[in-house]
Amino acid sequence: MASRVPPRQLAFALPYTEHLGRDDFLEGPANAAGLALVDSWPDWPNRVMLLVGPEGSGKSHLAAIWAERAGARSISAHALTADEVPVALATGALVVEDLKSSAFNERALFHLLNLAREDAASVLITTREQPSALQVELRDLRSRLRAIPAVSLLPPDDQLLRALIVKYCADRQLIIDEAVVGFLANRIERSYAAARQAVELLDTEALRQGRPVTRALAADLLRDI
Repeated sequence: MASRVPPRQLAFALPYTEHLGRDDFLEGPANAAGLALVDSWPDWPNRVMLLVGPEGSGKSHLAAIWAERAGARSISAHALTADEVPVALATGALVVEDLKSSAFNERALFHLLNLAREDAASVLITTREQPSALQVELRDLRSRLRAIPAVSLLPPDDQLLRALIVKYCADRQLIIDEAVVGFLANRIERSYAAARQAVELLDTEALRQGRPVTRALAADLLRDI
């Protein structure tokens, strides 16, 4: 009689809560300038500010902290239209999330910047690209964007990388010990995205295999990728 192969356990992407409060933000030298920007409002050097950083660096978290503090609305850059600009600025403060080259309505953004200046409104724009690297066809908008002060978030140092791993695990309610944290921090790319991806993969594999999150599981996972 042929042996029965046990059914493979399926891993489902269960929802989890990512905490975005001021007390949940992990501060370090890499993001201190961004946090200082948020905390210094309304005493900004300019009504409109750019927050620049790589994927997962905490731009949205900082924007959420500022939005709560300033009573700001939030809109994705790609969703902004000229007709929506007055409504978006109705509270006098606005977050424009994830500005990308060639992925937004240039005339709408130009209208927004002009109206923000006229109404003395505050605007925080998040982007992964430095202002000089943004591809913009409208010359006046290109000049305006490059004149906006930009605050940059840097890659995480070792301490922040470890803290991020712990936070991402806590958000997913994963139990993890210091040995696993150190193992991951010493072997993954030193970036926000890599830390998030490693924890996501650990969570998925632990669920699929029915195993706890251990150094052995982390070693198996990193060997496979």
